[in-house]
Amino acid sequence: MKLGVSSYSLLGAMQSGEMDILGVIDWVADQGGEHIEIVPIGFELIGNPELTDAIREKAQSRGIDISNYAIGANFATETEEAYEAEIKRVMAEVDVAARLGVKRMRHDVANSSDISIGNFYRELDRLAAACARIADHAAQYGIVTSVENHGYFIQNSDRVQILVNKVDRSNFRTTLDVGNFMCSDEESVAAVKNNISYASMVHVKDFYLRPSYQNPGDGWFKTASGNYLRGAIVGHGDIDMQEVLRVVKNSGYDSYISLEFEGLEECKKATKIGLDNIKRYWDQA
Repeated sequence: MKLGVSSYSLLGAMQSGEMDILGVIDWVADQGGEHIEIVPIGFELIGNPELTDAIREKAQSRGIDISNYAIGANFATETEEAYEAEIKRVMAEVDVAARLGVKRMRHDVANSSDISIGNFYRELDRLAAACARIADHAAQYGIVTSVENHGYFIQNSDRVQILVNKVDRSNFRTTLDVGNFMCSDEESVAAVKNNISYASMVHVKDFYLRPSYQNPGDGWFKTASGNYLRGAIVGHGDIDMQEVLRVVKNSGYDSYISLEFEGLEECKKATKIGLDNIKRYWDQA
């Protein structure tokens, strides 16, 4: 297992101007992180080869891997022209991933206001076809692409499995976010057990959970069924994180684990506490 950090965890520090993405890499290395996951929010790598090269070279100079390149995407488009344009755009992002030197890349697949199972099956063939074309493009670089359980529409563990099996490419897997299952009201331990065998990458994220009748106010968002979530420091939230990491470890998964923090606490302190907790839970598993 190699433990590291998603650059998204330090978004607050980047937005404040305290550090840029190169400073984030330095910070992660200084905390003992073994890898950095690049999420291009707050900066742009398409059309920016200079920054792409600088990120790759900074990670190399600090002796840490770039584990994954994670971008948004939506193939549930209204027109065929938009569908083809989105596939072309994501293929260009695959080329960026290759320049970064990564062997894993996560792209989202779909957003929809209709998250019903019926609409999922109506969209499935087109979504799978797009993912297959992108995976085929990525294969020339030896890159494994993946869908994350993210964005409500493809968040439940069964829907992720259905899509991965429908795409039917050896280099298309899932970025398994242990916390995101809660957004679709799925218990994390059971969902991780369901999908760990499909994982090319694991995100460790924690949430606080409150029922629908206890609206806590600002800083919280709704799950698919109307309960409330707020990002938490890993180990402080309501996920049974020790059991989740025991499931991951006992499955034989031995690759990158990326901490992803999106809570209200100061991001550097929160990320460091989370890293320490993951190390301790993993050793105890």
